[in-house]
Amino acid sequence: MQPLRGIMFKLVAVLCFIVMSSLVKAADVPPGQSVFFRSVFALPVILGWLAMRGDLRTGLKVQNPMSHFWRGFVGTCAMGSMFAGLTFLPLPEVTALGYAMPLLVVVFAAMFLNEKVGIFRIGAVALGLVGVLIILAPRVTSLGGDTIKTMEAVGAIIVLLGAVCGALAQIYIRKMVASEQVSAIVFWFTCTSAVMSLLTLPFGWVMPDAGAFVMLVVLGVVGGIGQICLTTAYRYADASLVAPFDYTSMLFAILIGYVFFSEVPTIQMLLGATLIIAAGIIIILRERHLGLMRGKARQVKTPHG
Repeated sequence: MQPLRGIMFKLVAVLCFIVMSSLVKAADVPPGQSVFFRSVFALPVILGWLAMRGDLRTGLKVQNPMSHFWRGFVGTCAMGSMFAGLTFLPLPEVTALGYAMPLLVVVFAAMFLNEKVGIFRIGAVALGLVGVLIILAPRVTSLGGDTIKTMEAVGAIIVLLGAVCGALAQIYIRKMVASEQVSAIVFWFTCTSAVMSLLTLPFGWVMPDAGAFVMLVVLGVVGGIGQICLTTAYRYADASLVAPFDYTSMLFAILIGYVFFSEVPTIQMLLGATLIIAAGIIIILRERHLGLMRGKARQVKTPHG
């Protein structure tokens, strides 16, 4: 393990994903079109990475094709929803609402994987959901008002639905890693999202100008680099160590949002984001503690169990 290297790769991955979201916002094309470019132009990066690792032949084999399809389906819905939300909402707000995903993973793991969730994590999830409600409150109460406020409210709901889909994708991944290689999961998800995005073509794709086209190509490349850095981070450090660095994305989002989009986060949004981040860190620390406890329990077992 090389924890500092793992943290470095995680920070680069987080920055890549925020830059990708910024490019989606700046390109201003339909979300399905952004998903297509994100997927298609990430593929050469991912294939090059697999070739460098020597996994190009073996890393793409699958044991359960349908599990890849369903993971790709919910993952593409999550990506498309987040991209759609960027059309209506400031970058920091979309980032904050996206933090609901790990909270929902805890809930879905209990529902679908029969994982035991104690009062400690239940309390953390409740705290995080309070933060989500604080962010959503001004948006939901504006439903039925003027058109702009209504679209912002719809955007917030779409982002939250994206977090739900993202959490379901994580549940699929937890089940898949027992039989599928990580490289295959990454590659076939990218392929699935590229194909699925084409289904949105009749719903208003546009011909981007030269500047938007360049941004769309770059967002795909940056997204692919981010995915590789994220995967690499977990090779060098424990998940419980690097996971909290996800929340540095809020700092990047606030900075980029302010400089490039003149977006200033509200006090209410920052308060809600703080509660969600606190809840996420509590859950990460609890998972680390439970992992250490399970490790000690395995060490003290006799050879006969």
